[in-house]
Order: sequence, then structure tokens, then C-alpha cells
Amino acid sequence: MPLDIRFEQAEARFEGRTVLHPLTLTLSERRIGIIGLNGSGKTTFARMINGLVTPAAGRVTVNGFDTASDGEQVRSAAGFIFQNPQNQIVLPILKEDIALGLTSRKLSREEKQAEVNAVLARFGIEHLADRRVHELSGGELQLAALASVLVTRPEILIMDEPTNQLDLRNRALVEKTVHSLEENVLVISHDLDLIAGFDRVLLFHEGRLLADGEPPAVIDQYRTLCAA
Repeated sequence: MPLDIRFEQAEARFEGRTVLHPLTLTLSERRIGIIGLNGSGKTTFARMINGLVTPAAGRVTVNGFDTASDGEQVRSAAGFIFQNPQNQIVLPILKEDIALGLTSRKLSREEKQAEVNAVLARFGIEHLADRRVHELSGGELQLAALASVLVTRPEILIMDEPTNQLDLRNRALVEKTVHSLEENVLVISHDLDLIAGFDRVLLFHEGRLLADGEPPAVIDQYRTLCAA
């Protein structure tokens, strides 16, 4: 499904402090990178897309659904993978955690097992099905989190620092997987190589959208900002 995310003078505040100033923009590209210094507002922006943060003013819609009033539909459409994927994997055995995401669907045991097997096969991690989550490597954890979210078939996938603290081997594994995804993807990242080939990059600074455009120009502006 084509991506249609709209911010209409949307603003976010925490404890009386504005963390994202009023923002108006439309997102429709399949691959969007979100960059900025720590505390720049980029994570708040991303969380507003799937309703984890609702606007203090203005409006955010995702494929026609309002994040404030249509929370269930928005969360169904936009899956979120947190910076530490282990925090969102609830059950100790991987295949059981993936199956948990299918609870709301009226599936037989056989149908549920087929869905779990299919998403494990999609990422080539069938051999991890019976493994305990705490035994997985960083790269395997990211793939496990992907499987747990994508088994619910969201239209949009939001990833927060998917290559953070990974060694080179696992980083390459996750990068290859991100680029191969069929879903619309928004990635918050300090890994500039990961987003260099994306369709669009947003640069946030001090709670405002500082730059928005094709990756080379926006990434160059970010490098200049970091060097200042």
C-alpha cells in the first residue's frame, strides 16, 4: 500500500517543554531516514507516527487514520522496533513470541504455526525458532524483532537505531535485511551508510526539522552540523 503520513502543525510536549515544534509535512516515499543529534526530536517524531506519542497540538494521520483517535488502526498499520529489541520480545522462546503477535487474529493452531514458519523462513532464521531469546546475538535479536513485528503484516515499519552496538558482521546482516524489506520503512539512525541509498532523509535539530531531501545533501548538512 502506498505510504501516506501527514503532520499538520503537529507539536509534541513533555512536562511543559516543547520537544518537537509545530511541524507540517507529508511522507510518501518507501525508504525514509531520520537523523539528528541526540535529543534533537527525531525519536519523538517517529513515535508520533504510530501513536506512541500523541500530538499536544495539531494532527498526525497515517494512511488516513488519526493517531489520536484511531490508535488501534494506526498501531496495526505501523510497526515499531525499539532501539533495544530485547525489550519488546516478551516470551523467552522465539517462536512463542512471534506467535503472540497473532493472538488477536482468529487463526487455528495450524494456521498460526504456518504464519510463524513463514516469517521465520522469510528472514532465514528457522533454526532459531526454539532458541531462548537471551541466547541470540545482536544481529539475531534484530531479525527476531523484525519477525515478531512483521508477522502482524504492518504496512509501515519504523526502526530505531537498528545497527546500534552491533559488530561489523551483524551490522552488515541487518543492513542487508533492511534494504530487502518489501514494507515501507522509516529508520532512525546514526549509521549514515545505512540510509545513504534511501529515497529521502529528514534532519532534526533542537526539536525542529532542519533539512529534508535527498540523502547526499541532507547527510552533508548533518556532517557540517556535527563538526560545528
